[in-house]
Amino acid sequence: MSSALKQQVSQDQVYPEPTVGALIVNNEGKILLARSHKWFDKYTLPGGHIEVGETMEEALRREVKEEVGLDVEVVEFLLMQEAIFAKEFWKKRHFIFFDFLCRVGDQQVKLDRDELQDYIWEYPGAAFNRDLDSFTWNTIAKYMQR
Repeated sequence: MSSALKQQVSQDQVYPEPTVGALIVNNEGKILLARSHKWFDKYTLPGGHIEVGETMEEALRREVKEEVGLDVEVVEFLLMQEAIFAKEFWKKRHFIFFDFLCRVGDQQVKLDRDELQDYIWEYPGAAFNRDLDSFTWNTIAKYMQR
């Protein structure tokens, strides 16, 4: 990494950021995909940063509630991925994604309109026909391998 890039990144981010993502499955077997301007309008998963003192599951429940207004049941851990300055994301960031399978009964999505701009419920296999970010694609693939 060039020294200019190191300086730019170090001013903005000191360490990789641990985040959680929720692959939410409803009673029909469909998954929730949300479109985000931060991912250049690709479909992604609800989720976000783990705050100091929070467990990953607590962060997941909080982020899902904030972003899509749903109360989820965290079922199991699915996948860990690293995103190091991914060109798909609007900022130069180093993330560590911890993605979990979640279930939901209530499907009344209430978007925050800040992080996420649109959503769809889609069958997992059909989701690959949507414009997904590569990390979401990997998480859905992992889910389908179960």
